[in-house]
Amino acid sequence: MNQSIVHHQDSDLFGLLYAFCFHPDEPGREIASAEALECLQSTSDPDEFIWLHLNLAHASCERWVKTHLELPDEFFEALHEGSRSTRIEHVDSALLAVVNDVVFDFNRVSTDIATLWVCVRSRVMITARHHPLRSVDKLRSSVKHGELFRSPLELLAHLLRDQSEVLTQFMRKTSLSVDKIEDQLLSQRLSNNRSELGAMRRVLVRLQRLLALEPGSLMRLLHKPPHWLLEDDLQELRQSTEESALVISDLTALGERIKLLQEEIAANLNEQSSRTLFTLTVVTVLALPINIVAGFFGMNVGGIPLASDPHGFWVLVALVATFTFIAGRWAFRKSRDY
Repeated sequence: MNQSIVHHQDSDLFGLLYAFCFHPDEPGREIASAEALECLQSTSDPDEFIWLHLNLAHASCERWVKTHLELPDEFFEALHEGSRSTRIEHVDSALLAVVNDVVFDFNRVSTDIATLWVCVRSRVMITARHHPLRSVDKLRSSVKHGELFRSPLELLAHLLRDQSEVLTQFMRKTSLSVDKIEDQLLSQRLSNNRSELGAMRRVLVRLQRLLALEPGSLMRLLHKPPHWLLEDDLQELRQSTEESALVISDLTALGERIKLLQEEIAANLNEQSSRTLFTLTVVTVLALPINIVAGFFGMNVGGIPLASDPHGFWVLVALVATFTFIAGRWAFRKSRDY
């Protein structure tokens, strides 16, 4: 660690949201910024480790991290690179992780996805984000409720499980909305649901794209783990890998279901449009005899038949009604066949 660390009393000066100090077989204890920096410098207790959670939206946060924390350059590259796919990598005796979480509002489906950058070493876990993540809040709640953690990697494994739980809750909420739309479709009570389905499918596609690399990166880490990882920590990561694979599978299945529902709604709308056009065609066919007769007898020329016949009007009415009846019967027979 940098020996010229300035002990700030106000953690907001550099964007520290909260920090916890952990000892074996003891619950995590929330600490201030100055005590957190002292713990990072101290080597008296090798089993002690801390968790720092930072707000990258703070103007001084990244500069403070570069100055006072010895993090790999790949961590800062990951903060600014375009790809935010979920992954875990082993770099210079540290684990770098990118975790994605969906920002979900229970009143509507949100398309916002927040990203968390994590750096884990033997005695410290650094997490940084621009926007709040529900999975981090769940981890913080577990720490405050006295759950025990042996190592920073166990914290990371717990965070990955919390991410899977959040995504599972999102899928359950989305499935309820899909069920409601499907019931409306089956009962022929279609409403304006295409935009809602489109928003849900966009979120699922983005999540699939961001989470697709997570199981593969975890498997590569498990095959060649760092020497300071405990066997229990590796087992926790294996469980996280299995849960992540199940979540991705469920996301894919839900996305396919929404796709099929969109296709069914589009087919029904096309059928309704075809029926509407056919009805307009029938009306045009029924009006055709009247238009033809009116056109002929409306000509301002001599020799118009029935012009001097006192019953000429009713003769024309009978002719028009007969042709209209024949055209209507033909049209409705085609409609039943359609």
